[in-house]
Amino acid sequence: MDRGIEAAVDETCFPLKVFLGHVRELADQNLNYLFIPRLVSIESKSYICPKFMGVPDIVRAAIPHLPPILDTIIDISKTDKYLKNDIIKVGRLFNARDKHIRQAYHHACQELKFCRALAGQGCTMAEAIKIWEGENIDISSETDLKIGVLGHGYSLYDESISMNIINRLRNMGCKVLLPEALERLSVETEAATMPKRVFWTLGRKMVGSALHMAKRDDVDGIIYVACFGCGPDSMIGEIIERKLRDQAFMLITIDEHTGENGLVTRLEAFCDMLRRRAVVCENNLPAHG
Repeated sequence: MDRGIEAAVDETCFPLKVFLGHVRELADQNLNYLFIPRLVSIESKSYICPKFMGVPDIVRAAIPHLPPILDTIIDISKTDKYLKNDIIKVGRLFNARDKHIRQAYHHACQELKFCRALAGQGCTMAEAIKIWEGENIDISSETDLKIGVLGHGYSLYDESISMNIINRLRNMGCKVLLPEALERLSVETEAATMPKRVFWTLGRKMVGSALHMAKRDDVDGIIYVACFGCGPDSMIGEIIERKLRDQAFMLITIDEHTGENGLVTRLEAFCDMLRRRAVVCENNLPAHG
């Protein structure tokens, strides 16, 4: 994080600063290549954040003396034909035959589906990868609250960026519901209720997930984790907050200056108020006693 902040300009979003820190660390390890794909679109008629589209250029401008960068363009907004061709080109750099490259690609897709299935059972994608690698992860515990937690995966599941917010909630007696545990069709159906289709893939996923969680009786509250400096997040967080007027909701904005104690205090207060509201509803008494 610190090394990335040193290389980035002030306007750079927090996750991208951390990304630059990873690149600086890797660049010191005598590599033959750095794989930094240019993410444009990962689904039809939708796009990723503009800063991700320019990540290879940002890295080249911010960090000198880099090994050769493989900046494969990933853009399937219209067709995946060019992506498949680019996968073949990258595989050929490692002297692989086209047949073997295709087999590796299809095998990778199967393993990704397996990881997503694990995430659908309640663990994070980071935990799913650990389980996939053979580790034993136990996330079961006694809980009295169920809280939906939203955020971009590259920040929410990075314990340094999110300051381990998911495990902190679990330690407070909460069961965490993540977007990966929701049916994609349900999320897309809710997102389609917006007057205008959300332009960004991740933003639409967050809006659809929030609206779906708000309709569930077993969800006590929703937390949205946004990163300071993220343009789409500033709009998506506001949209979600306006849509969830009848649901307990908290927006948490984090960056490199966010204090751990302040975050813990907000989480504890949020959980305490949810528990207090549950008791008040059961006794039919006002919150002030």
